[in-house]
Amino acid sequence: MPERVSSGRYRARVEYDGTDFAGFQVNPGKRTVQGVLEDSLARLGNGAGERIDGAGRTDAGVHATGQVIAFSYGGRLTVSELGRALDALLPPDVTIREVRAVSLTFHPRYAARYREYRYTVWNGPRSPLRERTALGVRIPLDTAAMARVGSVFIGRHDFGTFGVTDHSAVRTVMAVRVRTEGRVVMIDIRAESFLRGMARRMVACLLEVGLGKMDEEAVRSALAGPGPALGGTSAPAKGLCLRHVAFWRRSVADMNGAHEER
Repeated sequence: MPERVSSGRYRARVEYDGTDFAGFQVNPGKRTVQGVLEDSLARLGNGAGERIDGAGRTDAGVHATGQVIAFSYGGRLTVSELGRALDALLPPDVTIREVRAVSLTFHPRYAARYREYRYTVWNGPRSPLRERTALGVRIPLDTAAMARVGSVFIGRHDFGTFGVTDHSAVRTVMAVRVRTEGRVVMIDIRAESFLRGMARRMVACLLEVGLGKMDEEAVRSALAGPGPALGGTSAPAKGLCLRHVAFWRRSVADMNGAHEER
């Protein structure tokens, strides 16, 4: 018989279609992923106002297949029952899975080793279904040039011209990959953390490279500043998806694991 728990902290993986959300973070008067999750948790009798913490604060219209959340629960459901009950209360554009008990101190935002986003481009004729979660670009892209210039972003840089922050704009980008599957172009960006809007501004520059409007030197100049890169232009949110969050070994140990999560 499964062991019942009366209180504790839990983590889970969340997938959502961000089209109809005003972002992840609670925003009074607007529909957000965090708000929907917290409402569902409260309906389980956990009490109103119980906070859900996320590994990434995705913007309005941005999707996720690998968002990681953590929350406290003081009811009588087992871990598996808790996951099923929460998922049953969520709307069709959000799902929760892989609920696990964690340390009381676990916070996915601070425990994360890196986040990885994917930007998807449909480089073909107009396609309403594909372009719900991808940017449609009709002109053929030079993906080899995009892949080559993407290396400019790798390393530790001041990304102040590529995003917004109240604190330091220095970030470490671990990888930028550009690959294709047929007419689908995928741009994967892995970093310790991102400034608000940073991934979409990076993509906007790479798209300009793919269209022959920017070269490597122009991207280096945009990174060095001054002023917002491309005048603050960002690739549309609908093509961006938070795919994966990895944690440090000690955090995985807190989640009853024995190795670093990948």
